[in-house]
Amino acid sequence: MNSPPSPPVEPISDAVARLYNTYPFPPEPILDQPPPGYNWRWYWPTAYSFCTGAKPLEEAVRVLDAGCGTGVSTEYLGHLNPRAQVLGIDLSQQALATAQERCRRSGAGNVQFRHLSIYDLSQLDQPFDWINCVGVLHHMPDPVLGLQTLAQQLAPGGILHGFVYAAMGRWEISLMQRAIALVQGDRRGDYQDGVRVGRQIFASLPEENRLKQRERDRWALENQRDECFADMYVHPQEIDYNIETLFELIDAAGLRFMGFSNPRVWQLERLLGSDPDLLQRAQQLSPWEQYRLIELLDPEITHFEWFLAKPPLPHYDWSQDEALLAALVERNPCMEGWPSSSIFDHNYQFVKLSSVAIEVLAACDRAQAAAPITVAQLLGQSSVTLEDIRQLQRQQLILLQPPRSFS
Repeated sequence: MNSPPSPPVEPISDAVARLYNTYPFPPEPILDQPPPGYNWRWYWPTAYSFCTGAKPLEEAVRVLDAGCGTGVSTEYLGHLNPRAQVLGIDLSQQALATAQERCRRSGAGNVQFRHLSIYDLSQLDQPFDWINCVGVLHHMPDPVLGLQTLAQQLAPGGILHGFVYAAMGRWEISLMQRAIALVQGDRRGDYQDGVRVGRQIFASLPEENRLKQRERDRWALENQRDECFADMYVHPQEIDYNIETLFELIDAAGLRFMGFSNPRVWQLERLLGSDPDLLQRAQQLSPWEQYRLIELLDPEITHFEWFLAKPPLPHYDWSQDEALLAALVERNPCMEGWPSSSIFDHNYQFVKLSSVAIEVLAACDRAQAAAPITVAQLLGQSSVTLEDIRQLQRQQLILLQPPRSFS
């Protein structure tokens, strides 16, 4: 379900720019140091490994942060990928000013910004190896054209990380968007008035009201900030998706779907694992039908996040022992708490490491201080097996890289 159409007196893109000039988003604080923590989806080696099964051979890549807003993602892209050239673009000049100041103060010297629409990307003279476009397409007047334009700017073998809203999980949000617009009447487009009206409505609703309960239980903490409230409830343009319309969007761009970047959400075991017979029956469905089933059974899913690729893109499954033995192995740097038997993994999930995992990660660290180590060398100095290596790679605790002669 989508919010009401924008007033015809103002083009959608101009209305979106004016919203974010009024309320630059996201409203994260600016620090005089690199941002804390990590996001593996913004680290080129782990993002590429997710899509291909292997760490890339090249890290000096061109990166586009399309719809960068106030530069929170752009700053991470710059710091996590120091050899990359990162360009952030946005419609909002106020958001871009904040983004530039953010990256200047934190020392992200490999980042540049341009006031540019995604639709005008043809003005740029070189393609990108990696495009990040999170929370943007669903606010465009023509998301299909937007994704097609991004696909045209993606280099062969490049990857794109995207994110759009999910209709079922945003049902209550959509209802409140429409209610605020109805009360605003001809003042719709006055975003400060929209925030005031929305807060008045929530304050007036009975405590047991479903919309009020949803806001209180899920969104209230972040929506204390007017920037977040405005982005959620008074946006002039929002198109929400379901599994069917999502894949129509992806197919129209001519890119290959590489998987959801929050894959745990899309595991049937999470919802049906208590009934092995039912789980087995559901697993007979096609991948698309499995996604649809999960969407129907879990209305808490509020967004879709995914990787796409422009062929040709290599794929390494490491099923052949010879190839795996020749691969270089290193610890995934996207973890917190190491060295320890208990860490937060790449998804900030608490993990209790096995003795095998500890042995491998420690060996990787020792080798990294000297020279890269192959899987064969690691096995020769430990009790680890090839299957252990495969399991740790699937858990994204380690990264594998083929030698340059591998094909």
